[in-house]
Amino acid sequence: MKTGAIKSLLMAGGLLAILALACGCMPKPQAASLETKTRESDGMVMVYVPEGEFKMGSKKGEPNEKPVHNVYLDAYWIDQTEVTNGMWAKCVAAGECPEPRWSESNTRSSYYDNATYEDYPVVYVYSTQAIGYCNWAGGRLPTEAEWEKAARGTDERKYPWGNEAPDTNRLNFKENEGDTTAVGSYPTGASPYGALDMAGNVWEWTADWYDGDYYSSSPYENPQCSSDGDSRVLRGGSFLYPEDYVRSSYRGSPYAVDNFFGFRCVFAP
Repeated sequence: MKTGAIKSLLMAGGLLAILALACGCMPKPQAASLETKTRESDGMVMVYVPEGEFKMGSKKGEPNEKPVHNVYLDAYWIDQTEVTNGMWAKCVAAGECPEPRWSESNTRSSYYDNATYEDYPVVYVYSTQAIGYCNWAGGRLPTEAEWEKAARGTDERKYPWGNEAPDTNRLNFKENEGDTTAVGSYPTGASPYGALDMAGNVWEWTADWYDGDYYSSSPYENPQCSSDGDSRVLRGGSFLYPEDYVRSSYRGSPYAVDNFFGFRCVFAP
């Protein structure tokens, strides 16, 4: 091939790369290696999130997502998926957790007590009950900051997988399934650290009490909004909610417990 043709191809390729990056179509870099370990109490696989800084919030999001601010977090482990019905049942059997308020799901009259859905996220669990479960398992609920970093990493991506628009290959959302799906059903929607289902499926409880103005006074290091409020913050959206609600920076304030609320836990190294 002539030199001029080679130069033309290289220039075209560079232009395409620039255009792809501008539209958010170019794949984002992922973690160099995925560190996991399995929890003995319930069999949950956890993924490792290293210490360091990330930018929390969104310039284009809701008012309660602003201002974007730098946050430093110590290292931690976070559950790779939401806690499942089968895992919750182990806590019930140990006498440390109650059964969920209702045993059905959005479209299924038998859900929690049906072995078919053992690997589906437990729902109808209050935040206080989620806290109790994490304590039983040896951990705690994640703070908002811990949840958000685990979901989006350090490159300010919009969703766990990058900036590409959500679709049914990456998550359960927008009523495309109409109910929960088995945890880990969407590996292409994984976060940079290998956490799954952090967009869609079920909303997830965090430890922080909701404060719409908290970001204006949030501390830099290991922040947690610990003042009492009406409810704790939910993150991640659910199978019922559209695109905007499954963004990694979106902050939800619940009105009650429901069949699309779940959770995951975090642990110190």
